[in-house]
Amino acid sequence: MPNFIEGEVLLIDKPLTWTSFDAVNKLKYALQRSTGLKKIKVGHAGTLDPLASGLLIVCTGKKTKTIESIQGLKKEYTGIIQFGATTSSYDLETEPENFQDTSHLTETQLHHVAKNMEGESDQLPPIFSAKKIDGKRAYDLARAGKNPEMKTKRVAIYSFEIEKVEGVELHFRIICSKGTYIRSIAHDFGKAIGVGGYLKALRRTKIGDFDVITAMTIDAACSYVEEHSLV
Repeated sequence: MPNFIEGEVLLIDKPLTWTSFDAVNKLKYALQRSTGLKKIKVGHAGTLDPLASGLLIVCTGKKTKTIESIQGLKKEYTGIIQFGATTSSYDLETEPENFQDTSHLTETQLHHVAKNMEGESDQLPPIFSAKKIDGKRAYDLARAGKNPEMKTKRVAIYSFEIEKVEGVELHFRIICSKGTYIRSIAHDFGKAIGVGGYLKALRRTKIGDFDVITAMTIDAACSYVEEHSLV
């Protein structure tokens, strides 16, 4: 029998447009409502952007102490990179611009670039990210029209698999280290082939051995929490 006060790990399939904070808050409210307790520790192990779906690991009670170790595990993502334009957010939060001709691109070129991106590198995070700059989130500064100065971070791409190419869209599967921005990979890929690129879709499928296949929807997780809560 689960005991959420003592500590449990819940796998959530976060839907599009939800923030990780939204998901944690809804689960926390369900716990508070079902137990009658006002103070319950609930946290997530790794943020997902609103425009990304997939695996979000939520820890309760004493299991929140394991969050840091879970965050350090390898991540797996699937998604789509669109070529022939760029966006300032590196995804579809902002409008595509700087359109370029892509008719000369070949799949051989794309596979070559993907292979070259595997390994360790110093990655520059997008300005539309949760990184803190002088105590403020970079995305808040960027949305206010400012240009925050980002610092590179050492990351690792363990595997960059191209699943298929459809027109100007590259469908991928990536296994990477903690702190890797897939949006930056999309931007850097477009830069490498000279036509620009941005992240059109993203789904986190795994964190370590945790798999989104076994994850619950937000509503299912809330129902589960309410049915099994013990004070």
